[in-house]
Amino acid sequence: MKILTVNTHDIDGGAARAAYRLHKSLLKEGIDAQMLVMRKQSDDFTVVSSHSSKPKRVMALLRPTLDQFPVMRYKDRDRTLFSSLWLGFSGVVDRINALNPDIVHLHWVCGGMLRIEDIAKIKAPIVWTLHDNWLFTGGCHIMWECEKYKEHCESCPRLGSTKKNDLSHWVFGRKEKSFIKIKDMTIVGLSSWLHKCAKESFLLRDKKHLCLPNPIDTTVFKPLNKKIARELWHLPQDKKLILFGANFATGDINKGFKHLSESLHKLTILDVELVVFGSSEPKESQDFGFKTHYLGHLHDDVSLVTLYSACDVMVVPSLQENLSNAIMESLSCAIPVVAFDVGGNGDLIDHKQNGFLAKAFDTTDLKDGIEWVLSHNNYEFLCQNAREKVVKEFDSKVVAKRYIKLYEEVIKEL
Repeated sequence: MKILTVNTHDIDGGAARAAYRLHKSLLKEGIDAQMLVMRKQSDDFTVVSSHSSKPKRVMALLRPTLDQFPVMRYKDRDRTLFSSLWLGFSGVVDRINALNPDIVHLHWVCGGMLRIEDIAKIKAPIVWTLHDNWLFTGGCHIMWECEKYKEHCESCPRLGSTKKNDLSHWVFGRKEKSFIKIKDMTIVGLSSWLHKCAKESFLLRDKKHLCLPNPIDTTVFKPLNKKIARELWHLPQDKKLILFGANFATGDINKGFKHLSESLHKLTILDVELVVFGSSEPKESQDFGFKTHYLGHLHDDVSLVTLYSACDVMVVPSLQENLSNAIMESLSCAIPVVAFDVGGNGDLIDHKQNGFLAKAFDTTDLKDGIEWVLSHNNYEFLCQNAREKVVKEFDSKVVAKRYIKLYEEVIKEL
């Protein structure tokens, strides 16, 4: 059984890291697996680039920008990502077919990697893991309150559009024409929330659906000695540390730094400090009444593990989440998590067992959750539950076996 994982990147970004972890998990289970990416940043020989020549690699750097051209004319659009996948001539599908896998496992393939119409030209059966809303919408990756995907996207609120025949209507129609040509496509929702959204969507309702999570290597993401971890990061030993982080943590509107800030200003606990990764210190940083440590971007799992272990609580105030890598990683390191009760957060956080699910967008309840964890009279109970949850349900060996079973079923049905 030969499995080809396809993603725009191999290790840059949440979807890439999740796809790469699954790829490595399959290899450990003895599966003949490769990963195909448009932009390779690792030195892993099992990961191959879709562009072999230097001119094509240069073009691959430009494709994400070129793919955004149709979006740029919408001056009132919000800051969330919108992808139309209109660029042709990438050669990715030809590369996929030349590798001749038994199954093509698509993940996040935006950023100009291929054209919507090219997907139907893939010869092998497709398994497609959803990392956000893009596959079943008219182009938005984060839909928030909009449910037009259930019928037909138009007058897109993410684009700030009031016109029926806008870019979202065009992209939605192209997907409809392409997806109807694909007979062997299984949709994987990483969380129960996204699984439900996909099944209810107009574009995907007739496809086969499964809910399977991302894997995590719990032998890597495991609790370390807190005192030593703090020494490594030069963090204080006598404070309770609140951790917040993601790619572009303070700049991405969806990551909820604004909501976190409001919550932190309401804190009544005094012996705390904030630790932020994924963002450098801004020119004008906020004063919460306590110190904030900005650690910048982290690029390896060892750094993440030591940082999680150094802190007392992770806060994920995202406005929309699928199956958060940050939540899973933190829990695996035995650190409780506080997050809004949105998206797939409830798949990971058991309320008041391994963390706290705050009412959606309620900054007072988020504050209460932070204080509840930090003041808990049996904090070690929360930490133990956090670790056990991940080991039982999300460990890479457990999840890889479930994916292998899926692949076997798909091949058997051919």
